[in-house]
Amino acid sequence: MDQDLKSTTGTAAIEHRSFARIGFLGNPSDVYFGRTISFTIGNFWASVKLEPSEHVIIKPHPFHDLVQFNSLDHLLNRLENEGYYGGVRLLMAICKVFRNYCKDNAIQLHQRNFTLYYNTNIPRQTGLSGSSAIVSAALSCLLDFYNVRHLIKLQVRPNLVLNAEKELGIVAGLQDRVAQVYGGLVHMDFSKEHMDKLGHGIYTPMDITLLPPLHLIYAENPSDSGKVHSRVRQRWLDGDELIITSMEEVGKLAEEGRTALLEKDHSKLVQLMNRNFDLRRKMFGDECLGAMNIEMVEVARRVGAASKFTGSGGAVVVFCPEGPSQVKLLEEECKKSGFILEPVKIAPSCLNDSDIQSLG
Repeated sequence: MDQDLKSTTGTAAIEHRSFARIGFLGNPSDVYFGRTISFTIGNFWASVKLEPSEHVIIKPHPFHDLVQFNSLDHLLNRLENEGYYGGVRLLMAICKVFRNYCKDNAIQLHQRNFTLYYNTNIPRQTGLSGSSAIVSAALSCLLDFYNVRHLIKLQVRPNLVLNAEKELGIVAGLQDRVAQVYGGLVHMDFSKEHMDKLGHGIYTPMDITLLPPLHLIYAENPSDSGKVHSRVRQRWLDGDELIITSMEEVGKLAEEGRTALLEKDHSKLVQLMNRNFDLRRKMFGDECLGAMNIEMVEVARRVGAASKFTGSGGAVVVFCPEGPSQVKLLEEECKKSGFILEPVKIAPSCLNDSDIQSLG
């Protein structure tokens, strides 16, 4: 998915893609010392291109960083639908985090400069990790431009992506960033022992062919997925027993899911996916999850399919164990409800030899 291009100066440019991700099982336990299984999908992606240049330049996107409007009403409508934030801030943040990490770890960087451009087709506010995809793709460009891919361990890179987002006040966990840095299907163990000792989890790539056929449901105008974690996090920190025990159970679903995938036990996967959503609903409550998000899950369940959020809301991953006839019923239900349904295309691992060597 990565490709070298030629800039207008004839010097080699670098372009990397980072794919949207689906949290398959165990989310949101990644921020509660739990376990998760996630994978990247080829349906949507963000791309970042780096070209050598005289100065460091971060190029605004002509749509996502729009600063020219037809009228005041156009500006207002744009802000109400898209918010204030484009991708420029994300690119600037990862540049800062990358530079500071290299400085702190005595990694020497050459003094040449660059221009960064980005593009994305990941639907906004769908819980498919659109922001981290931009940051992850940019980090890959920086690693190659400065030729330090072998010096920054693969396991550390998701932390850099997350730290860049934290710079901007984005509340999130490592799961999405691990999935996008590694690519493919990944089992993640975020137990406190590992996090305290290593500063990161234990990440185990799995064979993408273990996954059954899956579908994605999302809305054209989804709700905001960025506010979902807040109250539950505080209750967990306060020692709320319901939240602590429920989150532990959510993490265990990923362990059971790994076994079910390896054994191709699809009936078990149905149970685990549904249980994952039910536990989330129990902890967060309907008001926090949002009526539209719950309806996407219920649409799938009405035809007997398993369903759960891909992330914190905005999109749902669905498994139809009965095959094409059940998918047809799901298509009809989604059409009635005004939701978009499409088959999931699994994006394979994006690791190269240098990445694997960096595992140490």
